[in-house]
Amino acid sequence: MTEILSQYFTVLSFDNRGVGRSQPAATRLTVPQMTRDTLALMDHAGWESAHIMGHSLGGLIAQDLALTAKPRVRSLSLLCTFANGADGTRVSGRVIWIGLRMRFAPRPVRRDAFLELVLPPGGERHNPAEVAAVLSRAFGHDIADLPPKSDEQLSAMGKCDVTPRLGELSGIPTLVISAEHDLIARPSSGRAIADGIPGARFMEIKGASHAFPVLEPKRCAALLIEHISRS
Repeated sequence: MTEILSQYFTVLSFDNRGVGRSQPAATRLTVPQMTRDTLALMDHAGWESAHIMGHSLGGLIAQDLALTAKPRVRSLSLLCTFANGADGTRVSGRVIWIGLRMRFAPRPVRRDAFLELVLPPGGERHNPAEVAAVLSRAFGHDIADLPPKSDEQLSAMGKCDVTPRLGELSGIPTLVISAEHDLIARPSSGRAIADGIPGARFMEIKGASHAFPVLEPKRCAALLIEHISRS
C-alpha cells in the first residue's frame, strides 16, 4: 500500500524497535517509547506535522502520538486497531490454539497458523503461498518466525490504554477502519475509538480481517486518500 500512497504523498514508513530492519531495543519496550521514536523520525525528516496512519499496534501508537503532540497531527487513519491495547491481547479458545501452533509447531504449520489468525474465514479465495510471501515482505521476516521482541511488543501493547483521553483528540479528522472478521482488533474496539473521538468516522469492512491493508492495498489506499483529501 505504501507504493500506492507514495504516488500522491511523501510517505515515511518504518519498523518499530526490535522488529524488521530496526535494531534490537536497548530498553524495555513501551508504547510511549515507540511514540517518541516516531516523533524523532518526523524531526529527522524535517516534518512539523503529518497525516498519521497506524495499523494494529501502530494504530495505538498513532493515538498516543496524537495525545502527546496534537499540533503535529493533521489527520488520523486508524486501521484494525484499538484504544485499549489489552483488547488486542484478549484470547479465545481459537486464538489460544492458533497461538500454540504459531510457537511450537513445525515451520509450515506455524506459517499456516499465522495465516489463520489474519485471514478471514473462507480464506481459500487467497493463495496461501502468495499471501505468506506478501505478509513476510510487509513484516520484514518470514511469518513462520516470531521476532524475539514480539512478546515485549504484546506486553507493551497490553499495558497501554488511551480510552479515557480520546475526547482530547477532538478537532483531528479521524477515520477508523475495522474488519468484520478481525480476531485481533475486533470491530467493537474500532467503534469504541470512533465513539470516543468527537467527529470521527467509522467503517467496518465486510468480509475482511486483520490483514485487510495488506491484502486489499488498492481499496484501503483509496479510503485513506479520500480521508486525507477531506481533511
